[in-house]
Amino acid sequence: MKVLLDIQDKKANKLLKALEALPYVKIKQLTGEKAELLSDMKEAVEELKLVLEGKKEARNADEL
Repeated sequence: MKVLLDIQDKKANKLLKALEALPYVKIKQLTGEKAELLSDMKEAVEELKLVLEGKKEARNADEL
């Protein structure tokens, strides 16, 4: 299972150290760019779901 966490900077080190101590957990930190890209992709998927459910109107590609 993969999990993406958004942790306050001042709390991150403690949590990362605790997770690293677990033999069944692998940690890979994301760069700011990759984290932003993942966030944007998640937002786009959520918006697409709303469009498919008819809860939001689709935009024309020319508007982008």
